[in-house]
Amino acid sequence: MAVSSVHLQSDAYLVCLTHALSTEREEIMGLLIGEIDENRVSHVSAVVVLRRSDKQPDRVEISPEQLSAAASQAEMLGQELKRPMRVLGWYHSHPHITVWPSHVDCRTQAMYQMLDEGFIGLIFSVFNDDKNSKKSTCQVTCFQSTNQSPEGEPPQYTRIEVPLHIVPRYSIETPCLNSLIQLPQILCQEEQEAYEKTLSHDLDLLTRLHNGAVYSKSLCGILEVMGAPTMQALESRQQRNKQKIQQLQQEKEKLLRLLKPKVRTPTKTTRI
Repeated sequence: MAVSSVHLQSDAYLVCLTHALSTEREEIMGLLIGEIDENRVSHVSAVVVLRRSDKQPDRVEISPEQLSAAASQAEMLGQELKRPMRVLGWYHSHPHITVWPSHVDCRTQAMYQMLDEGFIGLIFSVFNDDKNSKKSTCQVTCFQSTNQSPEGEPPQYTRIEVPLHIVPRYSIETPCLNSLIQLPQILCQEEQEAYEKTLSHDLDLLTRLHNGAVYSKSLCGILEVMGAPTMQALESRQQRNKQKIQQLQQEKEKLLRLLKPKVRTPTKTTRI
C-alpha cells in the first residue's frame, strides 16, 4: 500500500458529504486535492466537484479532460498556498447501497493507481435507513486496490482499506467554500444539459411540455435540497463566528485590564 493513512480536513469532508447528499437517484463524483508528506500520509485540503455527463445509478466515470483540469487547478492552488498541491484521489457516492467498493470501483481505482501509486478513493454511503432507529445513516470508507491473481492470469482486484482521519477545522477555507458555492451551479448545469438533449428530438407538444415541467421541478428540487440548507448552515456559522469574536474581544479587554500598570499615589513626607 503506497499510502499509510489519509487526513481529510473537515471543510473538505463537508463538501464531499454535501455533494453525496445532493441526490439519492444517481452516484456523484469529485476529485481530492492536497499533499503527501514524507511518512506517506495524504493530507486532503480541497475538493473539485465534477459535472457528470452521463447520470447512472450505479456507475461514475472521470474523463481525462476533467482529470487534467483538476491537476491545473491543484497547481494554481499550490502557487496560492505556496505548497506542492496535487490530485490525490477521487470520491463518489453509494446511495441506498453498502459503503464497500464494487468490483467496478476496484478496477477503476487500480487504473488510477497505474498512473499514481498514491491515488486513493473515498466512498460515501448515504440514504441508508436503519431499521432499528428508523433513521438514515451515512458511512465513509477510504481504499486502494490490489491484484490478487497469480502472475499470468486475468487480474482480480480487491480493496485495501486505508485508515481515514477527519481533521477538525474551525473555519471553511476559501477553496472549499468556493466548491460549496459552485455545487448548486454544477447540478443545475447537469439538469440543463439533460433537458437540452431532449430539445434536439422531434417531439410532440405534450411531451415537450412534460419535459419542461420535469426540468423546472428538478431546478426547484436543487434549490430546496441544496440552496436553502447551505444558506442556513453558512448563516449559522456566521452567527457562531460573531459570538466567538465577541467573546474573544471581551477576553482581550479583561487581559488588558490585568496587564495595565497601576498608578501609584505619591506619599507625603514630613520634614523635622
